[in-house]
Amino acid sequence: MKEHIARRHFVTRSLAALGTALVMPVAGFGQSIRQAVKGRKSGSPVRNVRAMGFQWETADPFLFCVHHEDAFPRGNEQMGPERSHFKGRSIGDDFIIKDGFRMYHGKVVPGFPGHPHRGFETITVVRKGIVDHSDSMGAAGRYGNGDVQWMTAGKGVQHAEMFPLVHADKPNPLELFQIWINLPAARKMVDPHFKMLWRESIPHLKHKDPSGRKTLVEIFAGRIGKLAAPAPPPNSWAADPRNEVAVWNIRMEASARFQLPPASAGIKRHIYFYEGEKLNVEGTEIGRYHSAELQADIPLDLQAGPDGANILLLQGRPIGEPVIQYGPFVMNTKEEIQQAFQDFHNTRFGGWPWPRYDYVHPRERPRFARHADGTSEVKES
Repeated sequence: MKEHIARRHFVTRSLAALGTALVMPVAGFGQSIRQAVKGRKSGSPVRNVRAMGFQWETADPFLFCVHHEDAFPRGNEQMGPERSHFKGRSIGDDFIIKDGFRMYHGKVVPGFPGHPHRGFETITVVRKGIVDHSDSMGAAGRYGNGDVQWMTAGKGVQHAEMFPLVHADKPNPLELFQIWINLPAARKMVDPHFKMLWRESIPHLKHKDPSGRKTLVEIFAGRIGKLAAPAPPPNSWAADPRNEVAVWNIRMEASARFQLPPASAGIKRHIYFYEGEKLNVEGTEIGRYHSAELQADIPLDLQAGPDGANILLLQGRPIGEPVIQYGPFVMNTKEEIQQAFQDFHNTRFGGWPWPRYDYVHPRERPRFARHADGTSEVKES
């Protein structure tokens, strides 16, 4: 009973928090656009340069992007931080960085205990650290250190994303991007599905400029020339190559140069400069932790600053449909949002087959995925 009550309170808090987070950027959108374009040359291929916060502004077909970066300490027997780190925190609702990390909605292990989604997809790119997945379909997994999970929520799923501190003898740093990409109306009620893009399967473009300086492009979605990312889930907007969805992580050495290849007319392209001090894009200087909208249908030259540059690129053809978004539900009408809440109340999107909503896998378990159809993948390293 206590667990059920705690779950109900968690869902209430998480829906409210997510709803607030997703609404807040819209309120100042017009002003931020005016500030961003002020002083820009007419016709520039680089537009809407703006500072990034915890949540990054995205454009259709993307809904949301967050950059998690936490310096988690050594793990205790439960794979959480020692209790001494809990003083002064709002455990269960802790988004304040203290001692270098957040607990998020975790009370023992950091992370996000079971919570619902409907109507869109999550793409979780883990650069450092480990994520434990469990969901209402009975699927589960452990992934990290370069792996990507792509989950289609479709008609409804509950899932947990926990960050176990698997190392008891050294720190457990975590860095990941979570990206939300919308589903078109015709596919919002498809069956849930998740797919692992293991780091061993992700293609890397290696480029040297005329001075020998290197750029590495990790291709999580889309393609560059002959290099194509693993196929996304079958009902994804990204599954149709005509939509030219791309998710790339671009890592440039100091002062390296790289040319972004053009996409088709009508494609939206944004870059998020998250590491480094300076980035030059076709003569426009972008400061550290800033984003920019780029003209997608022409090649554009990038040059990193003296300490290099790390850039996340998101692009795709807009879906172009109404978006009604409340917390973890993304639909096309207010009535569909109300129905999502009612359906979750009635069905819990299949319930929860795990012992706890903050379930984590045994410390010694390697990277793995167990899918809802019973098939398994195991990575020993």
